[in-house]
Amino acid sequence: QVQLVESGGGMVQAGGSLRLSCATSGRTFRRYDMGWFRQAPGKEREFVTAISWSGGSTLYADSVKGRFTISRDGVKNTVYLQMNSLKPEDTAVYYCAAGPPTGVLSHERKYDYWGQGTQVTVSS
Repeated sequence: QVQLVESGGGMVQAGGSLRLSCATSGRTFRRYDMGWFRQAPGKEREFVTAISWSGGSTLYADSVKGRFTISRDGVKNTVYLQMNSLKPEDTAVYYCAAGPPTGVLSHERKYDYWGQGTQVTVSS
């Protein structure tokens, strides 16, 4: 069982930055691919970015390329999402997810464990 706890959300003006963190429990962090998804009001949850278990592969949604960066720290068992140049359309609840090192990083169904989500609000 893996527990995920997100933090770092908040309210920021357009053009600003936030860094989300996802702390994981257990000693199996290194075995999991990690992803970030988001859900805006009235919309379905969508893929944002993911990083492979080794950190050797990353994938980004087109909407965040060049603005967001995912990274992982194997000592702290934490994955990070650095968000720069934020836009109002980035407003959503952001979820961290963990899944086995198989399948496509952007597929929601590959992820077995989910955090509770953290709200990000970007004002214009």
